Amino acid sequence: MSISTSAPWWGERLLARGRNDELWVLTDRGVTYRELRAEVTSLAAELAAAGIGPGSSVAIRMPPSLTLLHTLLAVWSRSAQAMLVDIRSTAFETDRLLRICEPQYLVSAAPPSHLTTYLAQDLSPTVERRPTGRPALDNVCLVQSSSGSTGEPKVIGRTPAALLQELERYTALAGMPGAGERVVLLNSVIHTMGLVGGILHGLNSGAQMVFPPRMRAGDIEETARSTRARALFGVPVHFALLARSGKDPVASLRLAVSAGELLPATVWTQFREKYGLPISPVYGTTETGLIAADLTTGPQPPVIGRPASGMEVDIDSGELRVRMDRTPYLSVDRADRFQDGWLRTFDRCDLDPRSGSLSYRGRADSIVAVGGLKVDLTEIEQTLLLHPQVREAVIVFGDVIEAHIGGDSALSAAELAHWCRSRLADYKIPKIFRLYTAVPRNANGKMIRNRETLHAQKDTGAHTHH
Repeated sequence: MSISTSAPWWGERLLARGRNDELWVLTDRGVTYRELRAEVTSLAAELAAAGIGPGSSVAIRMPPSLTLLHTLLAVWSRSAQAMLVDIRSTAFETDRLLRICEPQYLVSAAPPSHLTTYLAQDLSPTVERRPTGRPALDNVCLVQSSSGSTGEPKVIGRTPAALLQELERYTALAGMPGAGERVVLLNSVIHTMGLVGGILHGLNSGAQMVFPPRMRAGDIEETARSTRARALFGVPVHFALLARSGKDPVASLRLAVSAGELLPATVWTQFREKYGLPISPVYGTTETGLIAADLTTGPQPPVIGRPASGMEVDIDSGELRVRMDRTPYLSVDRADRFQDGWLRTFDRCDLDPRSGSLSYRGRADSIVAVGGLKVDLTEIEQTLLLHPQVREAVIVFGDVIEAHIGGDSALSAAELAHWCRSRLADYKIPKIFRLYTAVPRNANGKMIRNRETLHAQKDTGAHTHH
């Protein structure tokens, strides 16, 4: 399907779906489609008055909020290109991204002085014309920076056809929430799972997205219980919080979905023991959107399910590749990642020939040489995650192997070294252990896996083992 950005395609395909009195989201109150359409129409008029129209390129930077979502839909209704900039990015990161992409307009809103809820309320966006900006190119309607945890972010563009095809994959996915079902959405609304698998799928299918007031276990569970939610979408840290919560499980839930990074097997087990419900995986990338999932059996990690409808994948030397019509990269030539119609994911996967399911085996770039011997940093990471007091683990390599551990305050480097010594060959044991209450995360909410960036973080305790 080829759809030009010159047509207000989201307005036609998504905004018109719901009846006026139907709810599209629930925050502290229910918001109807009538209110949604009115907000988008009002914002679109403001954008038009500022000069934004077909082919314009528009960066959006504001806190998670309904205003952000209304603005995105308003930009699309003007047949313009939207670039999403994470509000958590530093000024340096934001300026760098704007220099790379050079959007013509920046629509922004500052966080409220007292932000007491997950979704900011009553934001007043401002529109700034950027004199160095360039018009949108190449039929791209959505620009995102990669949520990858290593190296610099990559600038990724998605076409209307690509987004519509991803929505079709979600619609065809067995177990995906449908019309009238409520989904507690904990994923970031500007990243792929939260935006496409959550917000846009909800508009497309009639599923209603629900947002808790705060990202605390008690608030999440109470929101799910009071709204009689049927599904909960999140990332591993959310399910770890819920698994440890002392409150009763939410009886209405039929589905729990984790995305963003590999779910630790211990969290999967603890959550199932409490809720009687397995956590189902959804796997994808910013470049491709949804690649594989299993929402019916909730397989135990590292299984991530069968490739989604219409996705062509291949395992090349143990690494997953995905067929794409075009390169998703906008800023530079990524010949190391996209070649001859195949995207190299750098994810190592196995494909079960009997079930057709993929299993995630870590990053292809996690292999390092120590004293002439090959070491898989993922193996060390998984070994440390088996420790009952370890919640998070990131292994990096410079001159030596380093372990950055999020866990209980009682943990010590000596104890972790002993744990590794009984489970790993000597040359695989980290020489440095840095202990945190939580491993530092980047602006996209993922654990930082860059050694230099980790070292630049404020130490909450560093312990060295030789």
